[in-house]
Amino acid sequence: MNKHNLSMLVDFYELTMGNGYLLHEYSEKTVYFDMFFRRIPDGGGYAIFAGLEQIIEYLKNLEFTDEDIEYLRGKNMFSDKFLEYLKNFKFECDLWSVREGTPVFPNEPLITVKGPVIQVQLIETMILLFVNHQSLITTKASRIVRAAQGRPVIEYGSRRAQGGDGAVLGARASYIAGCCGTACTMADRDYSVPVLGTMAHSWVQLFPTELEAFEAYAEAYPENCVFLVDTYNTLKSGVPNAVKVFEKLAEKGYRPGGIRIDSGDIAYLSKKARKILDDAGFEDCKITVSNSLDEYIIRDLLMQGAEIDRFGVGERLITSKSEPVFGGVYKLVAVEENGEILPKIKLSDNVTKITNPGYKKPVRLFCKETGMALADVILLNDENIDDTKPYEIFDPEFTYKRKKLSNFTVKNLQIPVFKKGKCVYESPSIEEIREYSKTQLSLIWDEVKRFENPHKYYVDLSEKLWNMKQKLIRNVNWETL
Repeated sequence: MNKHNLSMLVDFYELTMGNGYLLHEYSEKTVYFDMFFRRIPDGGGYAIFAGLEQIIEYLKNLEFTDEDIEYLRGKNMFSDKFLEYLKNFKFECDLWSVREGTPVFPNEPLITVKGPVIQVQLIETMILLFVNHQSLITTKASRIVRAAQGRPVIEYGSRRAQGGDGAVLGARASYIAGCCGTACTMADRDYSVPVLGTMAHSWVQLFPTELEAFEAYAEAYPENCVFLVDTYNTLKSGVPNAVKVFEKLAEKGYRPGGIRIDSGDIAYLSKKARKILDDAGFEDCKITVSNSLDEYIIRDLLMQGAEIDRFGVGERLITSKSEPVFGGVYKLVAVEENGEILPKIKLSDNVTKITNPGYKKPVRLFCKETGMALADVILLNDENIDDTKPYEIFDPEFTYKRKKLSNFTVKNLQIPVFKKGKCVYESPSIEEIREYSKTQLSLIWDEVKRFENPHKYYVDLSEKLWNMKQKLIRNVNWETL
């Protein structure tokens, strides 16, 4: 992967506050921040966490160059003391994170950072940028892959992505979520996402005839012939010309790669194309379709009996067009005073924006009999759940809704990634992340994975954490604020 300096990709207030912390001797105060999200895109039942590998690379290489320092000096807002601090900056925080590919839910801490307040604050933007973008695309891609019902989905969206990083990292995220590959070459080079591609309409248009265009492509790539058949007329010329070339290839011992349909009534055209191919003896010829697809269109196509073997999905995946914002936030939850961890809370007239205070850890409870996920519980860090005894979960908002669980196992969702600035976690390969995500998603009930009106997965607070939160809310002295 090509590395470039991202030190100045910060929101300006992170710098102005850092300068202020230093001037007021708060710079070394140890704080705890949680990164979490409040709402699942598309009204879905789950999200897929991604972006950790990029956070790790960013933190390993975080430094402020002489050019950065001179730029900031030119703003005439920052003290020499602060500029010297940045010049000698060294990341020294602890960081815990959920594993990439994990199904996650609102309000549980995905990443927790502990360290000096200047450092913890300075990395806010990049943590949110990486996680919000890739988790958005993994979540959308997962829905699309599930809609395809086992048929391969290829990510086609680079040209409609929001910039180069959006294309490359979006392709990475889509592969984690189950896409079989991408059209983005750089994603293959930098992240080992399988790259796939054949031809555009311009190839067909360039040659005197469609048949000659197919013949030329077959000559170049006899073992992987996939013809785009809708340049002129899919059923009258495209598919029949493809068959003619496939027949010539068959004489040489090659089998057809497939055809692609990129326009028109895809359900109707795929059925008719399938019959033409089958009648010609090419039952093994795959039909790929594209053209502004998403999970709902794919689901409807299959409900209509469309004869489709593969889907190419572009703009509506790479931009998560239906809801292009993940909405992760990064909030202060605790500070250390004289060796004691003091919880902090953000209140709001909007109840959904009230934060869960304290130094916490999320755990997931699994049924011993089925292996399926039962619920997540957010605990204070010094708490543990004894899986030898029944455990009662309850709705944090409607506390009368309670359920006693038994015969379960407990798994910590977060793992240590950095310890005092040193990386203690080795990122798995993208294939390992992809397989892990597939396995973990299979442990989430289908009711939670519905596209519309999914069952709400339980994310509960421990009794101790809930009581702490309520106490902080009650004890706010509005007259002194």
